Amino acid sequence: MVDTTALTGTWQLDPAHTRIGFSARHAMVTKVRGNFEEFEGTAHIDGENPSASRVEVTIKTASINTHNKMRDDHLRANDFLDVQKYPTITFNSTKVEQLDDETYRVTGELTIKETTREVSLDFEFGGVAQDPFGNTRIGFEGSTSINRQDYGVAFNAALETGGVLVSDKVGIEIEVAAVKVPEGADA
Repeated sequence: MVDTTALTGTWQLDPAHTRIGFSARHAMVTKVRGNFEEFEGTAHIDGENPSASRVEVTIKTASINTHNKMRDDHLRANDFLDVQKYPTITFNSTKVEQLDDETYRVTGELTIKETTREVSLDFEFGGVAQDPFGNTRIGFEGSTSINRQDYGVAFNAALETGGVLVSDKVGIEIEVAAVKVPEGADA
């Protein structure tokens, strides 16, 4: 059982220990995985009343990384994220629910290329720990999937063998490490 009082407070994402990743099918036969390397986020958690909690995350689109420069440059271009025109992706929660002792559903507005849609992510609680530097840390892992077409990310190419080059379905994978902001400090 989770000690919900330990969850209460303001938490800042730790970019060095958090992963905001994605995967999509390529050529209908394999998955390409990647992540965003620059982002910031805050969670205000009410351990006694999870529905009063909220989460805000901003991702820099130009920080996309699939470990292939040519592909990353194409993903940054107008065909996909158009990072010059749309420098950020944002998520702002509208609802937080505790599903069981270890699972929370966070629903909110995901905005990509100025298109906002509601998405829900189920997060498994990983724990609370004190690190060697005196910081209180919290961990969660969550996932969902979106249809990139819903956000105006529509580039594709037909394959001679049937199907398309890039799947519409994109899996979102998030591994969160956050540090508790001391009471009275700015978040």
